[in-house]
Amino acid sequence: MPGVGTMHHFTTRSGQRFGVLVEGSKHGLVVFGSEDQDTPSQTIVLEQDESDLLADVLHSRSIMDRLAELERRVDAVARNGDEQGGATLRPQLTG
Repeated sequence: MPGVGTMHHFTTRSGQRFGVLVEGSKHGLVVFGSEDQDTPSQTIVLEQDESDLLADVLHSRSIMDRLAELERRVDAVARNGDEQGGATLRPQLTG
């Protein structure tokens, strides 16, 4: 959106359209109705802490769970890396 920020558009598999508006530290959710695909039917303005909470909820695992996993992996590398001739961290996809 020119002059307002960046709008990230999404369409669900069922055809529903929504957007995430990012303007600096401000965020908003924009829901588009089925009648006029270009006019938002609802806009939800989020404060920074609300944006952070929503992002955490949308992740498959909480920040604390992801941080704990990283700490376990770093600890394993620190303990076993030299014995194995150097360890390589590989991202793991979880569903």
